[in-house]
Amino acid sequence: MVVIGAPHTSNWDFIVFLAALHHYRLRVRFLAKDGLFWGPFDWLFRYLGGIPVNRSLPGGVVRQAVESFRTETEMLLVIAPEGTRAAAPSWKSGFLRIAEAAGVPVLLAALDVPTRRVLIGPLVRDWANDDDFMTQARDFFSAKRGYRPENQGPVKLG
Repeated sequence: MVVIGAPHTSNWDFIVFLAALHHYRLRVRFLAKDGLFWGPFDWLFRYLGGIPVNRSLPGGVVRQAVESFRTETEMLLVIAPEGTRAAAPSWKSGFLRIAEAAGVPVLLAALDVPTRRVLIGPLVRDWANDDDFMTQARDFFSAKRGYRPENQGPVKLG
């Protein structure tokens, strides 16, 4: 499945999600820019489940992620739909394109810093209608706050 984790406002989000996943003994994969995979960090990020992606190729990230689904017997792919830690005017739609091409559901997961919780939301199996999907996402993510609320953008597709 594709797991979308939001809000993504700080590098701490990644660390907290990894700790929560470790607690539940879940093995996940995540996409990261290929520039992070060098020297000792290459081994570390791959060990943690990182999949290096070249973001300069048009459609390349989606293609690389779908290929990972085809080569794995089981996979939980965690994606930050904002695509950045800075405030973005909208979410990127790649996570939906990946889920559709791989034929997998989307799980909503949130970090809510004020309540100190990682929350697991609904598993959405019907993501073909973007409007219906985004209504569910807005309902789930609306009251969640990241480490840096000023870096949080709206829950909407670009």
